[in-house]
Amino acid sequence: MTTTISQQELFRFLEDRFACAQACAECARAAALRASLLDPDGPKRQESARRSGILCAEVCEATCHVLSRQQGQSERDVRVQLEWCRDVCLECAEAFDGCPGAEAAARKCRECARACADFLATLL
Repeated sequence: MTTTISQQELFRFLEDRFACAQACAECARAAALRASLLDPDGPKRQESARRSGILCAEVCEATCHVLSRQQGQSERDVRVQLEWCRDVCLECAEAFDGCPGAEAAARKCRECARACADFLATLL
């Protein structure tokens, strides 16, 4: 059985994919900036937030690359990447919640996690 999608469904899929990639890029920038402002020799909680920020930036960047490819990727691979990105972004937001001045970065992480979840919903 062949599944056909309407032009409207295709546009929504592409819009969600773009919105997710854009949110990932913004989150990567915010997380990397916030991580660079934290002292690596600071308190344990600050070091944990710094590491979370670095991981979040890397995962978001990798997710952008996955979403920008048009061929050679299975839906399963895209789904796994999106789930990983969503989870890492939520963890990073929680880590940033404990850092004064990190509110904007935490918000970007949560926005990215929401965009990943929204795009995942189009894959179901």
